[in-house]
Amino acid sequence: MSRRIRVKPSKGQSLAGFIGGLIFCLIGLFAAIPIFGIFGVLWTLIAIIITVSHGYNAFSDKGIPSHEIFIDDTSETHANNITPEYRLNELQNLLNKGLITNDEFNEKRKKILNDL
Repeated sequence: MSRRIRVKPSKGQSLAGFIGGLIFCLIGLFAAIPIFGIFGVLWTLIAIIITVSHGYNAFSDKGIPSHEIFIDDTSETHANNITPEYRLNELQNLLNKGLITNDEFNEKRKKILNDL
């Protein structure tokens, strides 16, 4: 099972984007449109869209998400389904293979049994 999380910029980031967008709108209106014509209009329209979206994020509680993250929960649920019997069997296998000492085995065994 996967979850979808939408992430939006922080208020500070949005406020900085809003102020930067206002500056670019002014540049578009007073410099880009008179000098470059249609390119200046395009510049100004893009700057307006950026300014409005950042302003909406900065001054409202809803905001516009900038990206989405998908989290796969299957590994988490699998880890939660491991039984104490399984953990004790795995611990016994480690002892039988000589990978842990008797003291380590007893310590881990006690911890597993205390978690019940």
